[in-house]
Amino acid sequence: MPAQTITSSKPKVLIITTGGTIASVNGKPMIDGPALVQAVPTLKEYAEIEVMVFSKIGSSQMTPGHWLRLGKSINEYLQKDKDLAGIVITHGTDTMEETAFFLNLTIQSQKPVVLVGSMRSSNEISADGPANLLNAVRVVIDQQATGQGVLVVLNEHIGAARNIFKTHNRNVHTFHSPELGYLGFVDPDAIKFYQKVIHPHTHQSEFDLSDMDQLPVVEIVQDFTGFDESILKYFLNKGIDGLIIQTFAGGRMSAGMRKGLIKATEKQLPIVVTSSVANGRIIGQLPAEVPAIFASDLRGNKARILLMLALTQTRGLGEIKEIFERY
Repeated sequence: MPAQTITSSKPKVLIITTGGTIASVNGKPMIDGPALVQAVPTLKEYAEIEVMVFSKIGSSQMTPGHWLRLGKSINEYLQKDKDLAGIVITHGTDTMEETAFFLNLTIQSQKPVVLVGSMRSSNEISADGPANLLNAVRVVIDQQATGQGVLVVLNEHIGAARNIFKTHNRNVHTFHSPELGYLGFVDPDAIKFYQKVIHPHTHQSEFDLSDMDQLPVVEIVQDFTGFDESILKYFLNKGIDGLIIQTFAGGRMSAGMRKGLIKATEKQLPIVVTSSVANGRIIGQLPAEVPAIFASDLRGNKARILLMLALTQTRGLGEIKEIFERY
């Protein structure tokens, strides 16, 4: 659907709508992108708004194919329209952190890109969507947001795509970055940033979407008490390009998982080990016979994204390890 413009003399912002709870009405079809924006008339006090409808789906239905199309669209918009101050993406919260991290590694611009959503549908009492959307636009036009990579804005908190994650099924204050903290806050009178992003992102990234038609296939396998190594054998024989192992704190793993990984040497498959514990960097060293690398403090879903993109550059375990150390 072509972009639709709501005229204003303010900085220009493109709002890309993808669906999610922010566009949901309980018991009814999702709200169209232009209607979602028009329901927050205060937006016109801050920016000239263009609206582009990308999809109308719950974010649990997002796929790597959606990420590719979305990333390419954003890069095209930012390249062709130099007047854009930045882009806001309305998105469901289930996979918001994943889409944000993918875009954080693939958008080739310093201009702000902000993901925003809500935990309550638009027809619930005290719906949080309108305030979140207004705050996202306020952040994206603020000079402090430039060069900070892709951001997530909900409940008046500004988070870095790499570090933020969803922590609650219902609470409106669901996105947290417990150890590394928020980048800033959306106050009624001003946007306040207190930190800067130090990991490479966006225009600093080597990952180029322009010639990509599909992403490498990477699966996630969860370790657990009494893990049967035949489960891992199934994935190793599936014809995938890489594997994420989400195991116990510190990267420790069950006997079954370790046996399975030792056998994985025959496949020469890139394997990255993450922790199922939400916080803390994995410290230690895997046994020499286990052909895998640690993901440091990256959670499993984000390690999967980084491995997918790393595999577009190299298949060498040493080179992939260097990529994980950088990002």
